[in-house]
Amino acid sequence: MIKFGPSGNSESFLAEKHKGTEDAAKWCFERGLDYYEYSFGRGVNLSAEKAISIGNAFKEYNIGLSVHAPYFINLATPEEEKAENSYNYILKSAEMMKLMQGNRVIFHPAAQGKAERSEAVSKTLDRIKILRDKIYENGFDDILFCPETMGKLGQIGTVEEVVEFCKVDKCFIPTVDFGHVNAREGGSLNTVLDYKNRLEYMIEQLGMEKMKNFHVHFSKIQYSAKGEIRHLTFEDNEYGPRFEPLAEALKILDLEPVIICESAGTQAEDAKEMKNIYFSNL
Repeated sequence: MIKFGPSGNSESFLAEKHKGTEDAAKWCFERGLDYYEYSFGRGVNLSAEKAISIGNAFKEYNIGLSVHAPYFINLATPEEEKAENSYNYILKSAEMMKLMQGNRVIFHPAAQGKAERSEAVSKTLDRIKILRDKIYENGFDDILFCPETMGKLGQIGTVEEVVEFCKVDKCFIPTVDFGHVNAREGGSLNTVLDYKNRLEYMIEQLGMEKMKNFHVHFSKIQYSAKGEIRHLTFEDNEYGPRFEPLAEALKILDLEPVIICESAGTQAEDAKEMKNIYFSNL
């Protein structure tokens, strides 16, 4: 079944002076949301005790959990030490995810840097294969690892690149950030067909089993010729993308992803709006 939820906590949650992430479980439940993404953006600085506490809180309200690995992962780095650090960030995130009783780790694949695009993509793919081996060696093969489509031209993570990464093993499924895709491609997502074409390509390449419950990030994003600038809210009418055509495309293709909203400060409210849009037309 399709799921909707926020990445982190909305400004309204913080304004109510809640004490911790555990409070977000009941808060999301009361607002009709089904999922929550916890971000390790600045590093995996969470104790095992706290991870277990968070997991128990969300389990009580039957709300699914994913985690976002640290933002500074770069599997295309020319420095082996930094590559090892990247593996460790992902594996440490997986360790916390297990304690939180969830099963999805989202990560940014890489940055192009000074290398040629093809070289950076090839290096990232090689290291995804090394990461796969480490995943199995560490007993994390019951977790899904979800490389994300990226919004800036200098980042590795086009739809096509992420598809190739996900072909490496069954433990990899895509995170399609449609705001990133739209920003990177200069406003390309406008119609049901725009979404449907990309999703059909991914189904053709990866198979329905991987795509049925794939991971989605969604928000409106301001962009320039170089891609993503910043995340916006659904109140913005200048930049896209719009969710309505995606909702229709998902229904046509019988896809039921986890949809995480990354709006700037209104992520829970906008996640609920997406859920309302999706179910209003069934």
